[in-house]
Amino acid sequence: MTTDELVLNELKETGALLQGHFLLSSGRHSDRYVQCARLLQYPDRAARVLAVAAEQFRPVPFDLIVGPAMGGIIVAYELGRQLGKPGIFVERENGVMALRRGFVIAEGTRCIISEDVVTTGKSSEETAKVIRECGGEVIGIACIVNRSAELIQYPVWSSIRLTIESWPADDCPLCKQGIPWVKPGSRGNA
Repeated sequence: MTTDELVLNELKETGALLQGHFLLSSGRHSDRYVQCARLLQYPDRAARVLAVAAEQFRPVPFDLIVGPAMGGIIVAYELGRQLGKPGIFVERENGVMALRRGFVIAEGTRCIISEDVVTTGKSSEETAKVIRECGGEVIGIACIVNRSAELIQYPVWSSIRLTIESWPADDCPLCKQGIPWVKPGSRGNA
């Protein structure tokens, strides 16, 4: 079994691959959504899936894993556990990503950003801004699913790359069929 088959199988068996009509945090619409929380609720499955990404950047020198809340918290913990590095997270404070809870990023700290799914890179860039403001250096992004179609300015190490089509809201074929959308994820309700 290839690593893509292993990861896809875990996503399917845990019900993490959703079909329907979804409003994404980017404002675009899609007929598929990856709800990694459904995978991450199973520590053994999460460990297997994240080991695929961890092996890709194991030789890269870094000091700290930083995940944006919500999706990157468990990913940061598990990658840190597998690689023997600390894992922390940033979270929104007054609508802006910030370090809280006593977490510190020292000057010169080499950081990997952890995510569940990378689509536009918006959460990663918000996390990178916090890291840079602290004097840290962003080395790359590690994630379960890379579904980005856009150029991300850092290396992305993912357990799997999925191509999931999305449309602008005003050109969504599902809207034209009158199918109601749901807004999943940490910025929505599913």
